[in-house]
Amino acid sequence: MEFIKTVIKNRKLIWTLGKNDFRNRFASTSLGSIWGFLQPFIFMMMYVIVFQFIFKQTGPKGAPYVVWFMPGMAMWMCINDGIMGASSSIRAYSYLVKKVVFPVDIIPLISLFANAFVAIFLFIIATIVCAIYGFIPNALMIFYTIFSAYIFLMVFTRFTSAISTLVPDFSNLLSIVMQLFFWATPIVWDISMISEHQIITKIIQSMPFTYLVTSFRNSFMEGNIIFQDNFIYTIIFWVITVLMFLWGNYIFKKSKKDFADVL
Repeated sequence: MEFIKTVIKNRKLIWTLGKNDFRNRFASTSLGSIWGFLQPFIFMMMYVIVFQFIFKQTGPKGAPYVVWFMPGMAMWMCINDGIMGASSSIRAYSYLVKKVVFPVDIIPLISLFANAFVAIFLFIIATIVCAIYGFIPNALMIFYTIFSAYIFLMVFTRFTSAISTLVPDFSNLLSIVMQLFFWATPIVWDISMISEHQIITKIIQSMPFTYLVTSFRNSFMEGNIIFQDNFIYTIIFWVITVLMFLWGNYIFKKSKKDFADVL
């Protein structure tokens, strides 16, 4: 595929611009890049304090709430930040699109790479916290889930970045949609709470967001949605990802000739 060849060819450029992107976000502050790690960490810990220590909530089968919550929230923040950042990345890098010959296809990947620094930090924090409570992760499942998440993000944002460039209002709509998906995905609530609504449950379980959050969470807890429990959802996830790639790739290739005109 042309897109894959472009990514491989420009991998060093993605690495360099991705690092610079992350540094430049906080270049005008005293603590610099530390803010990029501190803000999401405090956000996650506030949920833990409220639900585990104030509301006395526990995870499924009596597991500590923090063990159940942190992996799921870490994966969601990786997904959400990746989608929102990459979707608006072409407009953010408009000077590259308009003034020089630049491989536009890799711009969303630059943003994904920049956001990956915080995502990896959150994954490490979740792993450390779970290990403290005696929940040792399955390394194979962690690797598979993170790999799957970034494949999905590359595919999804190839479509959304093209639409956001041509239609600026789409970014605001996407922000609202992602908020709806946050509450529709079992991140702060357990899917078993709606088990009596079988059709709704199956729809939610079939969503790529639910698959990735559940897979990463199950890396620390009992259950294996990838290879054993409900393997059908793994098939559904990859079918959706492939179809989204074909559609998104078509839209991006068809639209990128117009990017310079609308920026």
